[in-house]
Amino acid sequence: MLTYTYKEHGKFELIEKEKPQILDSKDAIIKVTMSSICTSDLHIKHGSVPKAVKGITVGHEMVGIVEAIGSDVKNVKVGDRVTVNVETFCGKCFFCKNGYVNNCTDKNGGWALGCRIDGGQTEYVRVPYADQGLNVIPKTVTDEQALFVGDVLATGFWATRISEIKKEDTVLIIGAGPTGLCTLLCVMLKNPNKIIVCEKDETRRNFVKSHYPQVIVVEPENCKEIVEKESEHGGADVVLEVAGTEETFQMAWDCARPNAIVTIVALYDKPMILPLPDMYGKNLIFKTGGVDGCDCEEILSLISQGKIDTTPLITHKFKLKDIEKAYEIFENKLENVIKIAITA
Repeated sequence: MLTYTYKEHGKFELIEKEKPQILDSKDAIIKVTMSSICTSDLHIKHGSVPKAVKGITVGHEMVGIVEAIGSDVKNVKVGDRVTVNVETFCGKCFFCKNGYVNNCTDKNGGWALGCRIDGGQTEYVRVPYADQGLNVIPKTVTDEQALFVGDVLATGFWATRISEIKKEDTVLIIGAGPTGLCTLLCVMLKNPNKIIVCEKDETRRNFVKSHYPQVIVVEPENCKEIVEKESEHGGADVVLEVAGTEETFQMAWDCARPNAIVTIVALYDKPMILPLPDMYGKNLIFKTGGVDGCDCEEILSLISQGKIDTTPLITHKFKLKDIEKAYEIFENKLENVIKIAITA
C-alpha cells in the first residue's frame, strides 16, 4: 500500500509498505477514506519533534472504515465509519482517568500515530487501544464534516474548555490558521461578549471576515490598541495563543488584562522566554500543554446538531498519489490554502 513516510530530516517520501496487521487484542485496522495534513507534520519534517521516528508513515488527522478488530475491542465493529484520535491512550492510568489523555503512561501513550508509529497518510492504519482511539461517526455526518474531529478540532475544543470563558469576556485568539479557526469555532459556542482574532496573513483575515462577520479581525500592528479599546479592563479577559512565534508569545501576555487566563495552544520551534520583570503584577494564569483529545464524542454530537461546521476550512482536495503536491501547497501557503483533504 502507498504510504507517505518520514525518511530523514527535511524529507518525506511516498513509498510502498505492507498492509498493517492486528498486533494486540485491543488494536483495530482502519481503511483510511480521508486524511489531512497538519502543521505538526511539517514540524516533524523540519526536526521540531525529536520523538518522531524515521521510517514512520506520517499523518494523524483521518477518518475511515473499521476493517478488522482485535478480540478485546468492544466499542466499534467491522464496517463502522470512525474518526481516529490523534492520541493513543489506555483509559486506565492516573492521567487517563483524570482526562489528561495526552499524558497516558502507556509506551504508545500520547501522540503516537504519525509520530512514533505508522500514521494515516496511507491506505490502512493500525490503531492501538481502539476502544479509546475511535469514535463512530453519526450517519448524518460526512467524512468531510468529521475529518478534523480527532486532532485540530479536538485541540480547539480542549483549549476552549480549559480557558474558562465566561459570557462577559473579551476573548483574543492569536492566529487564524487551521487550529486557530477551529479554536474560534469552539470559542463561539461559549458566546462571549466579544471575540477578537489577530492574524498577519491577509488571506486568512479575509476568510474570518467572510465566514464569521461577528468577529473583530485585527493585524498584529494594531492588536494591542484595539484589544484595549474593545475590553473593559485594559486587556483581554482570555487570550488563546495559536500562532506559535516568539512575537505572538509576547503579544499573548502583553494583550491580557491583569489576572487574565493565557492559554498556549501553539507548538513552538524553540524555547520561549517570559520577561517576568515586565510582567510583574499582572498575576496572569498560564495554561499550556498538548491537546487532551477526550471530547471527540461530544464534538461529533455538536457537528451532527449543526453547531460546528469545519467544512469551509477544506479548500483543496488531492488523491494520496498526489500528496507531494498537496504538501507543497500547504507548506508554502499557496492558492489561499487553509486545509487539504487527501483521499485514496
